[in-house]
Amino acid sequence: MKNKLALSCGILALSLVSCSVNYNNYPVRNRFPNTTNNTPSTANIEREYSELVKTYKPDTTEVLNSLLNGSSDDNRTSFTVENKSPCNMVLTISGNNFYKKIPIAAGKMGYTMLPKNQNYRLSGVLCRSVYQSTKFISDSYTISLSN
Repeated sequence: MKNKLALSCGILALSLVSCSVNYNNYPVRNRFPNTTNNTPSTANIEREYSELVKTYKPDTTEVLNSLLNGSSDDNRTSFTVENKSPCNMVLTISGNNFYKKIPIAAGKMGYTMLPKNQNYRLSGVLCRSVYQSTKFISDSYTISLSN
């Protein structure tokens, strides 16, 4: 009986040791990444903001018309974000057949037109803090972000 127990323990120990051996130097992937490494650096955010500002065309006329002359017949509505922080940001808005990145300067407002009656995923990094939210937007919508 003792021999069977010793043999079983030996086989178990060998199998556990062999599980930790990295044969053929295959890359080992960390299954539990550090969440702080998933946040883009301030330099990367500023670089993305600077590149996006060069080509971004805001929907100023459409947003103002929607806010001032809003029509329930229109299938689009305005979406406004106020950045009350001292940091520039890029807000990503994604929904059903919709994707847009909006550069928003520190202390300024960003805006766009969105199709109505949809869920949108909003995400961005504001002064090294991650912002993520899901909103159902059916009418003009405004959010304020601060650090």
